[in-house]
Amino acid sequence: MEHRKVRGNGIDIHVAIQGPSDGPIVLLIHGFPTLWYSWRHQIPGLAALGYRAVAPDLRGYGDSDAPPDISSYTCFHIVGDLIAVITALTEEKVFVVGHDWGALIAWYLCLFRPDKVKALVNLSVPFCFHTTDPTVKPLDVLRKFYGDDFYMCRFQVR
Repeated sequence: MEHRKVRGNGIDIHVAIQGPSDGPIVLLIHGFPTLWYSWRHQIPGLAALGYRAVAPDLRGYGDSDAPPDISSYTCFHIVGDLIAVITALTEEKVFVVGHDWGALIAWYLCLFRPDKVKALVNLSVPFCFHTTDPTVKPLDVLRKFYGDDFYMCRFQVR
C-alpha cells in the first residue's frame, strides 16, 4: 500500500492507494470519527480484483491538513478536496463508496459533480433529509430520535 499527499484545494490531502495504476478507481470515503484506516481490510481485496483503491483522510483528519477556520469545513470544501484527489489520479469517472458521515459527503460529490462519478455505494446510513423547515437543526432531530449519547450529539462543542 502506498501513502502519499495530494496537493489540492489549498491543502495537502493524505491518501492510501493500492492496486494497478491503470485499474478503475474506487474512492473510499471514511466516516466519523475514523480515517483511511477504516478501509484497511477492503483496500487489498479491491486491489486483488484489479481496482485501484484510494482512501483519503478527509480534511481535518489523520495526516491531511486541518485548516484552523471552522468555515473551511463546508461540504463544498470537502467535495473540492475529493475532486482534487480524483483529478490528480485520473481523467476517468470513479466508483465511490461512502461510510457513515462519509456517505453524506459521497452524496454531495454525486450531486455537485456527477461528471466525476461512475457509481455510488453508501454503507450504514439511509439517504434522507429530515425537514424542509430551515429553522429545524439536524442535530436537534438526531437528539430527539437517538438521545444525547448518540455519537454525533456527544461529539459536539457546547
